[in-house]
Amino acid sequence: MSQEQATRYPIVLVPGLLGFVKLVVYPYWVGMVPALRRGGATVIPVMVSAMNSSEIRGEQLLGRIDEILRETGAAKVNLIGHSQGALTIRYAAAKRPDLIASVTSVAGPNHGSELADFFELRFPRHTARGRLLNAALLFVGWVMHRLDTGYRGTRLPTDLDAAHHSLTTAGVALFNRQFPQGLPQIWGGQGAEQVNGVRYYSWSGTLQKGRTNRVLNLLDVTHISCQIFARTFTKERGQSDGMVGRFSSHLGTVIRDDYPLDHFDIVNQSLGLVGKGANAVALFLEHAARLKAAGL
Repeated sequence: MSQEQATRYPIVLVPGLLGFVKLVVYPYWVGMVPALRRGGATVIPVMVSAMNSSEIRGEQLLGRIDEILRETGAAKVNLIGHSQGALTIRYAAAKRPDLIASVTSVAGPNHGSELADFFELRFPRHTARGRLLNAALLFVGWVMHRLDTGYRGTRLPTDLDAAHHSLTTAGVALFNRQFPQGLPQIWGGQGAEQVNGVRYYSWSGTLQKGRTNRVLNLLDVTHISCQIFARTFTKERGQSDGMVGRFSSHLGTVIRDDYPLDHFDIVNQSLGLVGKGANAVALFLEHAARLKAAGL
């Protein structure tokens, strides 16, 4: 077996909003876990509340990290978070940097999501359409919980309003004032590579005409959704993955912010139906090799 991805510390994968471990037989991180394990890495996808604040999710993650360290005998873990998972792992690293070797944000709304701002403005929770949207999301979350065969723990608490606020520009700005580790000092810049002994990395994608909307992605419902959602962006119009803006995703060392991948493609969802020339699994393999080379 290859050892190219055999990092010193276990890799812990943390999902975003409405996240899961495995829906019946369909994993959140499509193809990632077996590929990394073939490369020698210890990889553990975890579950936190599918809908809740980044702080609550972060506390849940810290509890899970304690369990992982006891189970593996490792001193630290490498955290990789997708979407809101990026905020979740940032919280954990800020609270317990002694337990975290690295934080990697994958399409993380590290400065908030313009899509979340749009829904807050157009679907206020006290209005009929806001209540209808919330009811629909809560139902989806309930169904996904019932179908999640990869998580066997107790049911985790749900707070949709807290989850939504945690993703808005205002909500993330408040979060960032408390947990600024790894954030760029200037818009669109790079952040500190290392803070309190923790290495910070990020990468993300953008919708690109003629690239992300080609081949099998034309049949991908999640990709079509991202194309529709991208129309809500103003500050980063034409520079988003459909849910998170290119520069809003920056954290620590920015590996790249314009992969031809939408918000779901970047973790290889929709059974790997991605745009032409894109390979999300390869990005994770390359990053594990990067972590290994850094002694992490």
